[in-house]
Amino acid sequence: MNTKNAYGTASSFYQKGQYTRALETLNGLLNVDTSPKTYALLAKTLLKLGFRADAARSYELAGRQKPYREDYLREALLLHFACGNEDATLSIGSLILNRALKDPDLAFALSSIFLSRQQRDLLAGFRTVLVEGPELKHRLMASKLLTDDLYDDGNRHIVATLFKKHPDNIIFRTLHLIFARELSDLATVDKHMAPILAATAAGNLDYIRPDNPFFHLHWCGDEAINKFAVHDTAPLPAGHAEARRKAPHTWGDKIRIGYLSSDFWPGHATMKLMQRTLELHDKDRFEIVLFDHSKPSSQQEEEFDYSKLGTMVDVRSLSDQAAAEAIRAHQIDILVDLKGHTKDSRVRILNHKAAPIQTAWLGFPGSAVNIDLDYIIGDPYVLPDYSKPHFHEKFCRLPECYQPNDPIYRPKPRPTTRALHGLPEDAFVFASFNGNRKITSHMIDIWCNILKRTKNSVLWLLCNPRAEANLWTRLEARGISRKRIIFTTRIRYEDHIDRQQLADLGLDTFPVNGHTTTSEQLWGGLPVLTMKGTNFASRVSESLLNAIGVPELVAAGVKAYEDMAVELARQPERIAALKETLAANRYIKPLFDAERLTRYVETAYEMMVARAKQGLDPDHMDVPALPARAEPFLVESQDAAAIAAE
Repeated sequence: MNTKNAYGTASSFYQKGQYTRALETLNGLLNVDTSPKTYALLAKTLLKLGFRADAARSYELAGRQKPYREDYLREALLLHFACGNEDATLSIGSLILNRALKDPDLAFALSSIFLSRQQRDLLAGFRTVLVEGPELKHRLMASKLLTDDLYDDGNRHIVATLFKKHPDNIIFRTLHLIFARELSDLATVDKHMAPILAATAAGNLDYIRPDNPFFHLHWCGDEAINKFAVHDTAPLPAGHAEARRKAPHTWGDKIRIGYLSSDFWPGHATMKLMQRTLELHDKDRFEIVLFDHSKPSSQQEEEFDYSKLGTMVDVRSLSDQAAAEAIRAHQIDILVDLKGHTKDSRVRILNHKAAPIQTAWLGFPGSAVNIDLDYIIGDPYVLPDYSKPHFHEKFCRLPECYQPNDPIYRPKPRPTTRALHGLPEDAFVFASFNGNRKITSHMIDIWCNILKRTKNSVLWLLCNPRAEANLWTRLEARGISRKRIIFTTRIRYEDHIDRQQLADLGLDTFPVNGHTTTSEQLWGGLPVLTMKGTNFASRVSESLLNAIGVPELVAAGVKAYEDMAVELARQPERIAALKETLAANRYIKPLFDAERLTRYVETAYEMMVARAKQGLDPDHMDVPALPARAEPFLVESQDAAAIAAE
């Protein structure tokens, strides 16, 4: 066969649209000619005939011949991706990675696969080319590749670019607002929230559905709306949870509890709260397994003996499905997710039928939408009866407070001075140590009213330095002198516990309260003023204040909150009495009684298992209360007399 003439004949048939005859000619030609151009013509012919998978393989054969032809490999990659051949797509991608970093179509294909396989560490290089891509799908993918670092300049550039190009796109507006809140750019927030608030007030939820459930809570305190912020989650199939609960399961003599989190390291707020509870679990009745997807770098920051908490099982590198299989292999009775819709979560593992009982606790202050959960652990304050219609989870309420606290490893407040922290000696010091993303325009306006109504008072405000200028703009626009505001930053944890007592009154935020922040302030001896909330996230401080014995610091509403702050600033003797009460109650009231809370949560687990063993569906349950303590609980080497003498 004259290969030159045969190729010309096949090409002629192709040009005339006679694709079947071209294919017949090429099939014969390939017996003697396997050059890249022959395979490429075969690929184009197959594509015209609708054989995309065969065309992909032909382009790949054309491109892989050395020297590599990137143009052919590009076509092969895109066709393999379109046909769902992920492994082949990635194999070719490794050959033309540099091209993929400049080609939005290639970047889109590879990013889609890496995302589906949860290989986010491989995605960073694709963000820039995607955000400049010609199609909306490229830019939407760029938005999915954003990291959790809201202070990363690369992230901020991408979000600003997306919103500038598509100002009416709901997703890009939502992202723009998340980054604006993080820097307290309240002018931007107010401007671009206006259409969202108007649409929501009119019953239009288009802006709600794509919102990230965690960041959504920072502007919306309405739990009837919160449950519609589904972000990128999808509803589970009908009967999914029922099938999980009815799957064969062997119950043991001990109840096997699995905790799932990325926060198993001493410096994280969750561990600061939970460490003692994990240690106190009754090992004769419970077997504790920690399914860990924490960052290794965080766990290496300081030495820590994790074995005293339970058996550690590393699921970092496992897919959600594989992680669920690992959990089932340990025959876990109750899987407790500690993250929900928060940073570094792997909560979707629960959607792969990991355990017969699946429970949420502590991490996310609300209903975890589209996650297969039987229960959420709370208390009567954060989960009142009238909230039940807004949760798909059944309520498991501990009688006093849902938040565990650690009286052993949390540092005790030491003496310090106002001068050391740049505070005026003779002023009344209001303080907010909550993250500045929780500080809304409304909150600033309320605080400004309080400052204007109280003489010789200042506001001590924890603030990321990059947000300081934006807050100044708002405060000065409301007529507050710079002398009245004292900004501070995060400092070493032990020093932060010390400094809190220097303030006179903590001012809580809404619609997201201080959570760990509030319990830290109460531990440090600082009274915190809050108000009645309208969803879980805005009721946490009420729960904590009741658990430490100062319910009078829960105002009925905004006006009462403002008035009470003013009244307390004028009555230093009441502040002194509140501080004395906090000191006296620290080792008597339930808030910091880790042993008491551990017994409650263990009772809750036993109640859950009892229902499951009887074949009963999950239902709302309330754990019965223990008698109040008459004596202080012991804290390691401290004896009761020493504690009582504090």
